[in-house]
Amino acid sequence: MTRRFVVSAIMLLLMGLLMAPDRLTAAPYDTIQVSNPFLNKTPIALPAFKALTGSPAETRIGAEALETLENGLAFTGFLKQVNPAAFLADPSNTGIQMSQINFSDWTGIGAELLITGGVEEKDGRVKLALRLFDTFNHQLLKGKVYTGPPDQVRRMIHLFCAEVSHALTGKWGVFASKLTFVSTVDGNKEIFVSDFDGHNPTRFTRHKSISLSPAWSSDGQWLAYVSYAGGKPDIYIRHLEQERGTVIKRDGMNITPAWMPGQDKLAVALSFSGNQEIYLLTRQGEMIKKITSSWGINVSPQFSPDGGKLAFVSNRSGTPQIYIKDLSSGEVDRVTFQGRYNTSPAWSPDGKKIAYVGIEKNRIDIYMVQLDQGPGMPVQLTRNQGDNEDPAWSPDGNLIVFTSTRDGRGGAVFVMTAAGTDQRRLMNMPGRQTQPRWSKPMTYKE
Repeated sequence: MTRRFVVSAIMLLLMGLLMAPDRLTAAPYDTIQVSNPFLNKTPIALPAFKALTGSPAETRIGAEALETLENGLAFTGFLKQVNPAAFLADPSNTGIQMSQINFSDWTGIGAELLITGGVEEKDGRVKLALRLFDTFNHQLLKGKVYTGPPDQVRRMIHLFCAEVSHALTGKWGVFASKLTFVSTVDGNKEIFVSDFDGHNPTRFTRHKSISLSPAWSSDGQWLAYVSYAGGKPDIYIRHLEQERGTVIKRDGMNITPAWMPGQDKLAVALSFSGNQEIYLLTRQGEMIKKITSSWGINVSPQFSPDGGKLAFVSNRSGTPQIYIKDLSSGEVDRVTFQGRYNTSPAWSPDGKKIAYVGIEKNRIDIYMVQLDQGPGMPVQLTRNQGDNEDPAWSPDGNLIVFTSTRDGRGGAVFVMTAAGTDQRRLMNMPGRQTQPRWSKPMTYKE
């Protein structure tokens, strides 16, 4: 797979079309799939934004917007930013339109893609003009203009990041999604919700107790979680914005909720009958059916993206391992065979992979197994950097968010590509953060 895969593939689809005119629209073209995390990343140049009237406010807003763009595009998982020290041109001085760009300045340093930006500030309003170019073929791939108050610049940039992702992959990426996670507050554990990148964290629960295992509904409107607020683990189901919901308080332990894709139903692990078994419930907590039945403990259910299968953890073989049950046939297959302790299955959005937590030689790390290739050796994604747990996939399948103790704090949220590369801390908050979960893909709204 060559480094120019993205651009060359695009141009095969564009062959025969005229070059796009120099305006903030892009010629229609078919999209390609570049979301495979094992592809070489595509180099993209992100030069300084142009202050269109030259005011200090525009320069300041442009610098902040560029930083937001750089951070945002890191969440595509398939773009690599070219070092600005290598730039041979400065569009903030020479111009940001196609006729003002010498594309050889960018191909000469290996940049296959280029984004130029212009900022105009007037009467408390900001106009942001952004263009995405294919440098090797002198092609405008996407151009947009956004207008709004200065406090909306971050949102404007993320809207354009979504446009970039969609132009190159046909997917809107993570930019309209949310994160939920657990954070310590005054010695308690509470549920928080934030933007996709950990910004703007908002406290969701105030139980002043232990709250765990947050899970998003498919529409992003509901959270299910476990809380000890009543003295034992019960499952709370709450609307994200409205004051309504349900508490599941059956005898015993009520834990590990997981929503069924596209349904107001969820799988939970309950122990009211003795062993911990997995049941399907309505959003109101009404029993639909029992899903597992074995002498062992069955917990941590996770539905496949199509809702037809359920991954879960069971010790029916003697040690905790991951299994998959086909909900139509009832057939159960064991997924993990390496290691004596494997938990926390997380299904990729394409249904082809499961990330999970495994313990090997007293080290807790994240692994991934490919389901569509039959039984095989798992791929280890983290190693030699503290304990790593709680994997969850991004909506587009390019990234995995997880918890790590590598910074010595006892738990912080990190993110990596689905290949295990580019591991970095996602947020900086007081206390310890664990159990991050990205919301499902939401409708893209401009």
